[in-house]
Amino acid sequence: MSGPSDMPLRRLLLLLAATGLLFSCELQAQVLASGGIATAYVVLGTDGAAFARVLTTDTQCPLIRFDAREVRMNVRAAPASMPLRPTRSAPADSKPSVFPLLTCEKEIPRGTGSAKLGTLSLPLPKHQIDRIVVIGDSGCRLKKSDGAYQACNDSDLYPFARVAAAAARWKPDLVVHVGDFLYRENECAQGNPGCAGSPWGYGWDAWQADFFRPAAALLQAAPWVMVRGNHESCSRAGQGWWRMMDPHRLLPAQDCNDPANDQTGDYSDPYAVPLGSDTQLIVLDTSNTPGSAIPPGDIRRIKYRNLYRQLEILSRQAAYNIVANHHPLLGFATEQGPHGAVTLHPGNLGLQSVFGAINPLLMPPRIDVLLSGHVHMWQQLSFSSPHPTQFVAGFSGTMEDLVPLPARLPPAATPAPGAVVEQHDSWVGGFGFMTMQRKGPGQWQVKVWDSAGRQINTCSIYGRRSSCAEAQVK
Repeated sequence: MSGPSDMPLRRLLLLLAATGLLFSCELQAQVLASGGIATAYVVLGTDGAAFARVLTTDTQCPLIRFDAREVRMNVRAAPASMPLRPTRSAPADSKPSVFPLLTCEKEIPRGTGSAKLGTLSLPLPKHQIDRIVVIGDSGCRLKKSDGAYQACNDSDLYPFARVAAAAARWKPDLVVHVGDFLYRENECAQGNPGCAGSPWGYGWDAWQADFFRPAAALLQAAPWVMVRGNHESCSRAGQGWWRMMDPHRLLPAQDCNDPANDQTGDYSDPYAVPLGSDTQLIVLDTSNTPGSAIPPGDIRRIKYRNLYRQLEILSRQAAYNIVANHHPLLGFATEQGPHGAVTLHPGNLGLQSVFGAINPLLMPPRIDVLLSGHVHMWQQLSFSSPHPTQFVAGFSGTMEDLVPLPARLPPAATPAPGAVVEQHDSWVGGFGFMTMQRKGPGQWQVKVWDSAGRQINTCSIYGRRSSCAEAQVK
């Protein structure tokens, strides 16, 4: 029973909740009570199968209770310290990846009413998913080769924790992260107070700082669909991706530990997550695509040609299909020249070179909506040509692109050959998240929110077309 002495503590907890930190405090208490659980979350995979995941300092996996039945979770990956492997950085700017925690998982039986780890209840998937949060490119950028040292210690300049807390307050049924979770690749430059003391590399400490700690409230709000970005390729954070994030079975040759196996580890099969009402979300792993056309004979042509074929087969399972992948096929990126001229760059040329050779429209005919990240801004494109509408949500924490897209595109501007832009909207230089709320068959209301949870734009999806209220948010 509480008394007057508890009131200051209650006020403190309310204050922490307002800043998105309450769950972190609760989780720390649960860690102590449960004997070592660092984080727990739910990942959706093939056919919407839900997997409870736990990272723990214990030597064995914990018990999990499904309704009245208690079972022990299975080991997905044992603690390990990996030898230094080739990365995107020079060896002097890299280090071995250390994972001191045991990764455990257990598939949640369909129809389960509750899933608990001690007193902690895990979020369960709904049969009908009507409210979706979309985030992407959420880590704090520390990259020596670019001289890019984001102020990870400043919540205004790295606001992912606030973004995640605001998104959790929206009470989603599902969270979709469109890729690029970990950006703390290199050590903070000496004398830089903005990122001083930050963990770096690709081990657990960097994953915890860049994702698990700031995303804590949102991890408990709903199950997640994890989309692999280029920052989770084998030469970057692929080891942690396979240990903790990917919903597929973890195989020794696919874990990114041995670079000799990267032609396996850099790819995975697409899968579909049913959303109810003859609608599904199809997830594509495009993490290893380049920004230029893939030449003949390159293994990526074979891999992505097969990916397209699998996507086409999956798309026949539902009347309405949303695809989530990291690299935008039909989005724009910008670059500013030395004299101020802005150049528009089209969608990912690597994927276009493979998919376009199969189908000039780039996507199978039953694909209606594309969700992507990679470009560090929010944007929307709808087409009068028979292309799916494209949304880009790479704006949830990573250092933003600051070169604005024009409010009106030049008449000939196109993100892909044959794609005729009907409407284009953007928000450049702001952090936030996107939501999708179902309004009917093939109809969704999209809203764009800033890091404080204030709505800044609203859009409508109707079939494979979309339109927004604000052409360019400023």
